[in-house]
Amino acid sequence: MTKSLKATLLSALVFPGSGHWFLKRYPQALLLAIAAAGGLYFLLAETVDRSRQIAEKIVSGEISFDVAMIAQLASDQAANSNAQMLNIATWTVLIAWLIGMVDAYRIGRSQCAESKSIG
Repeated sequence: MTKSLKATLLSALVFPGSGHWFLKRYPQALLLAIAAAGGLYFLLAETVDRSRQIAEKIVSGEISFDVAMIAQLASDQAANSNAQMLNIATWTVLIAWLIGMVDAYRIGRSQCAESKSIG
């Protein structure tokens, strides 16, 4: 398996930046990992907060324990919350993942070509 393929698969299947780490491009690896982790943290924090709010309403008796009602409430909250920030976080994660894969492949090919020309 070539170095570029390993780096691309690491970036695609493990986490953005892991392919760059494998290629010893630490600053780029750190940047991609921080961007993706920040976006994922925001998305997870919002999801947990929404779930907590719904659970509190169920426990207090404000809403009944009905799956359809809970699903409706969750979708209503998604529409009413800061949807723009959720979109930005989602796009940040997706773009970091895509850039990580493409750039790891590009750098890996470049390093393979350099090693062949030197050797």
